[in-house]
Amino acid sequence: MVHIEGIRFIAFDLDGTLLDSVPDLAEAADKTMQVLGRERVTVEQVTTWIGNGADILIGRCLSQSLDVDPNLDPALHREARQLFDRFYDEGGHQKSTLYAGVKDTLAAFHQAGIPMAIVTNKPAQFVPHLLAQHGISDYFVDVIGGDTFPLKKPDPFALNWLLDKHQLASSQMLMVGDSRNDILAAKAASCYVVGLTYGYNYGQPISASEPDIVLDHFSLLTEVVKLDS
Repeated sequence: MVHIEGIRFIAFDLDGTLLDSVPDLAEAADKTMQVLGRERVTVEQVTTWIGNGADILIGRCLSQSLDVDPNLDPALHREARQLFDRFYDEGGHQKSTLYAGVKDTLAAFHQAGIPMAIVTNKPAQFVPHLLAQHGISDYFVDVIGGDTFPLKKPDPFALNWLLDKHQLASSQMLMVGDSRNDILAAKAASCYVVGLTYGYNYGQPISASEPDIVLDHFSLLTEVVKLDS
């Protein structure tokens, strides 16, 4: 196992990294399409369409494609996004679950005094509830959603903001994610990055984005960022 020295801060993606949230997202997206009389969407489709935030997910659902139809009616897109937000909120995220090893691993980093942050493209309004629901809110010193700043991943804006806020050199921060957006953002911020194989990456292997380290299981992070025993 490759060990990275000198990590003082860890930033985590949320969906597909800490949380298997596709069942709830797919349900809300499918209800939205039904109300609008559009073609329904499946869990399998939504799994390959998430990662760029809710607006693009809904655009892909309306387009039935990873590539959003450039001729999509903006008013329809707005209505669909409002419906999606409502259904996603009303569902209470009851079908989302933490991946194996997530809670124990976060607790170990927290115990070791390593500050952590969430950097997700999910709309910020949904994030605190999800963290609280799964008992991991207290582990994060910063929670950044997809609309917290003007730019979201793969732009490095949020990671650079964290580096600046916490007075860190880029070599002292690790980004952990499951999507090429996470890898690209980390590389643009000159941070180390771990890519997880089990998440949502548009149907592509995460290794194709060339993260510094590829892991199959979240708990292996304690080997990458060695904790003092």
